[in-house]
Amino acid sequence: MNRLKKLKKIRLHREGTSILITSAFLLIAVNAFIYWLFDCKIPFFFLALTSTVIYLLMINFFRCPIRLFEHDTENIVVAPADGRVVVIEEVDENEYFHDRRLMISIFMSIVNVHANWYPVDGVVKYVAHHNGKFLKAWLPKASTDNERSTIVIKTPEGQTVLTRQIAGAMARRIVTYAEVGEECYIDEHMGFIKFGSRVDVYLPLGTEVCVKMGQSTVGNDTVIAKLKP
Repeated sequence: MNRLKKLKKIRLHREGTSILITSAFLLIAVNAFIYWLFDCKIPFFFLALTSTVIYLLMINFFRCPIRLFEHDTENIVVAPADGRVVVIEEVDENEYFHDRRLMISIFMSIVNVHANWYPVDGVVKYVAHHNGKFLKAWLPKASTDNERSTIVIKTPEGQTVLTRQIAGAMARRIVTYAEVGEECYIDEHMGFIKFGSRVDVYLPLGTEVCVKMGQSTVGNDTVIAKLKP
């Protein structure tokens, strides 16, 4: 399989464009109103400082770093997201495989990049979105009870990997770009989750784990596992 690259050379993710523009106009309007409303400018300066901090946090959330995985991708599983490893364990996967799988979960805090990358090269075999609750993303039940999107990828070597985007307590929208039948590659964006979330990766038993509990991950950079040849 040819490893074609579809690089998105942008600094801010497109999912944040409308939110950032709308928020900018709203914050400017509110600050202008407060400036003209009070003779004393202390409330204005306080609001302006608060507005600036909030807007910078939003820009930080929607930032979209350009990353290229510089190594061979054969049998390699890279982190699909920035964050922290919160689960490494064998579990029953009952949506697609209906058997035991090794699950590695990465929790994204509000300060992390929330773009999601494909963890492996391959062909998308299954995509499904499920409505659900909005429990805290690090809770075990979040994987099956929260709103989520499931993407299954078959690698060129014949392995099958399931990735699940999970909404958190603050997240209210999961965006998934994957479509059944399309080829996908490490370096490509798989989707985006807005405001707090988690990504699970389900791997075949016997897969070599390359991360530890609590370890920080960098999306499309940190190798989290190596599939058996």
